[in-house]
Amino acid sequence: MSIASQPDRVIIFDTTLRDGEQSPGATLNVEEKLAIAHQLALLGVDVIEAGFAVASPGDFQAVKTIAEQVGIPGGPIICSLARAIRQDIHAAAEALKGADRPRIHTMISTSDIHLKYQLKKSRSEVLAIASEMIAYAKSFVDDIEFSPMDASRTEPEFLYEILSRAIAAGATTINIPDTVGYCTPKEIGNLIQGIREHVPNIDGVILSIHTQNDLGLATANALAAIEYGVRQVECTINGIGERAGNAALEEIVMALQVRKPFFNPYFGRPVDADTPLTNIKTQEIYKTSSLVSQLTGMLIQPNKAIVGANAFAHESGIHQDGIIKHRQTYEIMEAAAIGLPENRIVLGKHSGRNAFRTRLKELGFELNEADLNKAFNRFKDVADKKKEISDWDLEAIVRDETQIPVESGFQIEHVQVICGDCTCPTATITIVTPDGKILTDASVGTGPVDAVYQVINRLVQIPNQLIEFSVQSVTGGIDALGTVTVRLKHQERIFSGQASDTDIVVAAAYAHINALNRLYRYLQTERSHFEFDEAKKPPQAKQVNVNL
Repeated sequence: MSIASQPDRVIIFDTTLRDGEQSPGATLNVEEKLAIAHQLALLGVDVIEAGFAVASPGDFQAVKTIAEQVGIPGGPIICSLARAIRQDIHAAAEALKGADRPRIHTMISTSDIHLKYQLKKSRSEVLAIASEMIAYAKSFVDDIEFSPMDASRTEPEFLYEILSRAIAAGATTINIPDTVGYCTPKEIGNLIQGIREHVPNIDGVILSIHTQNDLGLATANALAAIEYGVRQVECTINGIGERAGNAALEEIVMALQVRKPFFNPYFGRPVDADTPLTNIKTQEIYKTSSLVSQLTGMLIQPNKAIVGANAFAHESGIHQDGIIKHRQTYEIMEAAAIGLPENRIVLGKHSGRNAFRTRLKELGFELNEADLNKAFNRFKDVADKKKEISDWDLEAIVRDETQIPVESGFQIEHVQVICGDCTCPTATITIVTPDGKILTDASVGTGPVDAVYQVINRLVQIPNQLIEFSVQSVTGGIDALGTVTVRLKHQERIFSGQASDTDIVVAAAYAHINALNRLYRYLQTERSHFEFDEAKKPPQAKQVNVNL
């Protein structure tokens, strides 16, 4: 069944791999993008915006790989962004060839401030370009989405005109971006209502909304748009994205589920109708959120709605008393609804492989034999240090041991640190280089973590600047696993790394080497692209970010 034939549903358009990846430091390689895309398909998203094919050779390959491996019959629509430029559209079409249901999403700025200072084009020129490029995209695929960038600050009459032209040229989805997160919910409602009243052919296409979170209103604005007839929402996992991010998928979906009686009438349903408003399998939300956080290195704030560590936690005595007496006194949804672990089984050092495998399956982790062995060995190491291993610990172990490896990277063999109030902090590190050499060195620092970083940098010899270091406890207690996240800067790019351990100094070492491996791979890729024959490069092989 096509999504267009489900007018009583909200189409979930996930742009984590395009707009979400534009978050500073969230750069993903092809393997990481593919892993997220597979999980998004399990989650049940309708459309995956896999990237911006013309932006770089890596983005082209990611879109191509996802189109071939995730965009299979019965799978989601696979989409690539393209500016209203021939080479962009051609690159998108080439990358999407392997998808069963490909979509080209083309856009052009329409607000006066963008036309004057960025595009330096007149309204008439933009109208002509939009019509021509949509028709050009239509020559490759049937499913075309059009976005007038900065629509919320575009003069209404011009907006209505360009949308009419876009539909006439062949657009099948019209997306309205609040590009700079400027609108309030009431203004978004008026904007959508105006479009529906003044664009005569609007009922023949899917109307979509894309809201940025600059004022913290992205989710509220997207929900307001739904009330006024929008049937596609563009969003990202954990709300990541350019600047302050996008509307969070998990917030949109759970709002529609928990408040279904409120939203049902907007879809012509009785208030008490049971039919879901999206195709999302909500039990996959927590797993998807954790995967995106781990691969992008972007920690989820504890008080984040739906997926934050505190979202289902209660410390106030009054709240605890209410929860004990009746859960719904202070919880409007169940943790299990999003697939959140509930710590029913406690594992320890005497637990066997079968109990370990069984619990992982209950938590939603299906591991192959090699990954299971690695995770089980790590579990035994941690169990020797902790009396009880919680579900949160298990999740951190699995994330660490099954994260996508960086090809030809540096590997830590040994970490030893000496520190104390009367001792100069000293770290001794042994690493294996990408070409197999074993190197050992020692260094002092202002503290144990600084000493570790000094010696790793000396061994690796890759210039970088540490711009962020954070530690987050996975569980409570003195023996808790700690997750360390670091961000490194090299020139104008940011690279992140993450690792967990009961010893945060050891976790810091592994997090740093993970970030350095991302940087190393980037430098290797850039070198190979530089040496590539110019004629063989994909068109405009240059990093391009576009914020809708």
